[in-house]
Amino acid sequence: MVILTACGDSSKKETVVLTPEREGQSVARMWNEVLLHAIRNDFARPTVHARNLFHISSAMYDAWSVYKPDTHGFLLGNEVAGFACSADTIDLPEDVLPQQELAISYAAYRIIQHRFRLSPGSFEIMDAADALMQNLGFNIDEESLDYSQGSAAALGNYIADCYIQFGLQDGANEQNFYANTSYQPVNSPLILNSGSFGNSSITDLDRWQPLLIDGFIDQAGNPIDDAPSFLGPEWGSVVPFSLSDNDKTVYTRDGFDYQVYHDPGAPPLVEGPLSDEYKWGFSLVSIWSSHLDQNDGVMWDISPNSIGNIDSFPNSFTEFNEFYKKLEGGDPSMGYALNPITNQPYEEQIVPRGDYTRVLAEFWADGPESETPPGHWFVVLNTVSDHELLEKRWAGEGDILGALEWDIKSYFAMGGTMHDAAVVSWGIKGWYDSIRPVSAIRAMATGQSSDPSLSSYSVNGLPLVDGFIEVVTENDPIAIGYPQNIGKIKVYAWKGPGYIADPLVDQAGVGWILAEYWWPYQRPSFVTPPFAGYVSGHSTFSRAAADLMTAMTGSEYFPGGMSEFEVKANDFLVFEEGPSVNMTLQWATYQDASDQCSLSRIWGGIHPPADDMPGRKIGTKIAVDSFEYVQSFFAQ
Repeated sequence: MVILTACGDSSKKETVVLTPEREGQSVARMWNEVLLHAIRNDFARPTVHARNLFHISSAMYDAWSVYKPDTHGFLLGNEVAGFACSADTIDLPEDVLPQQELAISYAAYRIIQHRFRLSPGSFEIMDAADALMQNLGFNIDEESLDYSQGSAAALGNYIADCYIQFGLQDGANEQNFYANTSYQPVNSPLILNSGSFGNSSITDLDRWQPLLIDGFIDQAGNPIDDAPSFLGPEWGSVVPFSLSDNDKTVYTRDGFDYQVYHDPGAPPLVEGPLSDEYKWGFSLVSIWSSHLDQNDGVMWDISPNSIGNIDSFPNSFTEFNEFYKKLEGGDPSMGYALNPITNQPYEEQIVPRGDYTRVLAEFWADGPESETPPGHWFVVLNTVSDHELLEKRWAGEGDILGALEWDIKSYFAMGGTMHDAAVVSWGIKGWYDSIRPVSAIRAMATGQSSDPSLSSYSVNGLPLVDGFIEVVTENDPIAIGYPQNIGKIKVYAWKGPGYIADPLVDQAGVGWILAEYWWPYQRPSFVTPPFAGYVSGHSTFSRAAADLMTAMTGSEYFPGGMSEFEVKANDFLVFEEGPSVNMTLQWATYQDASDQCSLSRIWGGIHPPADDMPGRKIGTKIAVDSFEYVQSFFAQ
């Protein structure tokens, strides 16, 4: 079976392949490991790193394809979005592999050197890149771009220079450190610290709100002093891989043209025709945080026997309700009677729901020191590629490919797909500029919207749900000694970091708290990613990657019919103690892993359902188009 690794494990900063002695590993794989190592030591920028993964994977593909007459390059020898990278004919040596390895290495090395020179971990990144070049026996001082005499090193340098120059005019604004050129938030920052409550500063409950957090640490573990600005709201303008202008809509706001591919339409708005769905969606996020209690007596089978194999999805916001309601009793999927590879049933694994949901929230969080969501799927790809049962037949057909050809082609495909997922999801995020749960729930905590005849009524308040969202009464424990709380709204939810003094031994637990104090299941130094919620980047990246993995391998199943990740009791969760039992996360198919990733963001308090499902559907569209486009490069 496939053993995956968790994203967010602090030890991963030390994980990097630097030597060519690893049995069966290609030079492309070694450079991919260095690139993932670089991303873990950079600022947390999913958009930027999706682009880095694509450009470096594509550059390695171009360097490889020069020596393969039956293929053609992406940028080398072509014009992409008005940028031309010329290619001269070279004489093919009898043994092309050493020349491919040279060209691939110099191309990857030079782009990493350029793209990560300003990273907070730049010295460590370049030490890793230099060490790999040295261990491969390559001279880092060879900087010539003139490959006319057949120098593979110069060819690699030339290809890298093409991508560097292309990247300076592809719409990412790299030359200004990817700064926004037009976007400005409409809401002032929400101050979040141990004593803050409510959200009285918000002016628009439909729009994104910055967060000001004492001691804020970004997803890569870097301290940020001010309220972080929206990351990548104009990213829809970046030159994509396979996206078609036929799928693009252009919207104008404040003089800027927002490029939106696969436009899903607006999410539910607080006062629009989908107002009830808006309120239901954010209240569900609060309700689901009550699932984070290991002591509530609810036990779930988390094996593929019960989880996975979702056969259909809702088609509109109004259909989401029933789909997500099914999760109150478990995953809304059928599971699998048998492992199709072993023809044996999957063994049940019964664990406390509160342990499972907390582990999921952290496993898929791609938090501090991770390789961000697009890099996470490169980790999955590498793990699958290492599996002894994987036959490296492209699309499951034809001859078994060598390690280098498989890695080059699969990285090129995954890189392009992840890049397109970033362009699409952040284009949507930038235009619709939607609010996150921590802002919405705290703002809606001013009252209840269910019954005008009851106290504390507010048309934009939280809907009442018995046992989960209620009005504080005179005899309520929350009001004893605090009469000012009478009439306020309380929620039964995870109580937040204020209840955790020592995360090694303490748990916040679940209980009744004032809604104005609601907190996502996240560390207090991070809380929520600094960009709009709709659509979910995790859902879009994961579904696109999962469907691509299915297409590339020719099977929807992980090798052996199951992938696993072992979790030890009280030795996994980062910001509170837990889980209380050992468990093994398990997935039969790539899509099962993707679906679990999507749901984890609701339990983590990061997204409402309205952000999730459109992202999954868009991810599927991206994967189909990307894989079809990739195929066109492999046959002249």
